[in-house]
Amino acid sequence: MFPHRTPRHHSLRPIAAVMAGLLLAAPTATLAQSTPSVHSDDPFSLMRGTQQPGEKRPVKLEARLAEDGNVMRDGLFWRVFTTIPDTNGRLRLVASAEGGTKTIELSPGDYFINCAFGRASATRKVRIAHEAGEAEQISFVLNAGGLMLNARLGDGKPASASELRFSVYEDHDDRRELVAEDIAPGSILRLRAGTYDVVSSYGTLNAETHARLKVKAGEITDAKLKINAAEVTLKLAGETGGEALADTAWTVLGASGDVLTESSSAMPTMILAEGSYTAVARNQDNLFEKTFTVSSAGTEDVELLLSENKANTDADGFD
Repeated sequence: MFPHRTPRHHSLRPIAAVMAGLLLAAPTATLAQSTPSVHSDDPFSLMRGTQQPGEKRPVKLEARLAEDGNVMRDGLFWRVFTTIPDTNGRLRLVASAEGGTKTIELSPGDYFINCAFGRASATRKVRIAHEAGEAEQISFVLNAGGLMLNARLGDGKPASASELRFSVYEDHDDRRELVAEDIAPGSILRLRAGTYDVVSSYGTLNAETHARLKVKAGEITDAKLKINAAEVTLKLAGETGGEALADTAWTVLGASGDVLTESSSAMPTMILAEGSYTAVARNQDNLFEKTFTVSSAGTEDVELLLSENKANTDADGFD
């Protein structure tokens, strides 16, 4: 992964272990930070890193999302580390910057330079030479793109943004790993190029949609998932269109009889996936029930009547 081999007189294992931690760390990872000094009162300071004494040189850092893409103007996070771990086993951070193309000054020596773009990143080992001259230019190709997620209901209407969230997963060695969760619709997720599993959750119950999406380097994948669900409101009334009765407790059962949710509201509202359900209302020690079907109609009202929906309390499951 790195273009320069590690000198033979250094131990490879500690460096490999430290770099593995570096590559997995987010841009905000806690690392030992200090500002490098050209002059030091510590005669052993140069033995703790790979920087050499002398004047600093300008180094220009730039990155592209794809090999043939334009140079990035913003959205990047740069970090520069020494190549030798300190006594705590950490690589010392000597410089950092945010934005697009950046020019920093580094003393001659070896460094690890990390460029992060959201959840995509790349790290290179570079050597800054002693020779003076123009700024040394170091370019990265991140092989990354963007993923923008949204969803519509089955009838074509947009899903309520406040009830919609996404989670993104990636396969690693036959394991499914979470990349990001609780993503709001319309957000652009910065990812490495590749294929991802996306799960949209609408509401807090059972309305979910799964999709497998591909992110291409240098492009934004704009995905709109279809959710087959509806917002359902329950009501127990004395007559059709009547006022909801207070002091009513609700239980909603799935098609297999499992309890999906309970509520003590007179008119509870919930989001349910397409399918068959049973609403059970308890009021003044009386039970009422009604089987109903949810389709992707956006909103549905389910009304139970005292005179028509009295539950059969002799059936199993009622007491």
